[in-house]
Amino acid sequence: MQLNVGKEIAAMEQMAVGQLRNRYAEVFGETTNARNKQWLLKKIIWRMQSIAEGDLSERARARAMEIVSDADIRRRPPKAPATKPEAPRSAPIPVPASLDNGVPIPGSLITREYKGRLLEVLVLDEGFEYAGEKFKSLSAVAKRITGSHCNGYLFFNLRRRGDR
Repeated sequence: MQLNVGKEIAAMEQMAVGQLRNRYAEVFGETTNARNKQWLLKKIIWRMQSIAEGDLSERARARAMEIVSDADIRRRPPKAPATKPEAPRSAPIPVPASLDNGVPIPGSLITREYKGRLLEVLVLDEGFEYAGEKFKSLSAVAKRITGSHCNGYLFFNLRRRGDR
């Protein structure tokens, strides 16, 4: 029997998965639970070629058996590695509230170069100081510098876009 692989593949690519499963059962003599169309196609074509052209030669089978007998095949899965006992955890260090929201601690100096000028903003306990003026927020400082509203954290590179 001459097998035209291209013709068979073209015909089977038009089949639905259910039809391929039926074809698999015809070719292999047993059913399958597989629902992957590409896998079914490959298996069916492989089996059809094997039937049409003959199976492996005895020499090839003998060589395969030699390779298998030399292989270090595990009969059991490896044991799970022993877990190390957990080190005692230390108490959490309290973080000042000003660090939680991305603002540096009071007394810090925030600097940024903008349009060729070096800008310096001093972080106060309640607000910020820029050019001798006090501001309630970094956004207010950024608005004073740029003339338009913008996010102060982004303007001074204290927070990246998407950070919360």
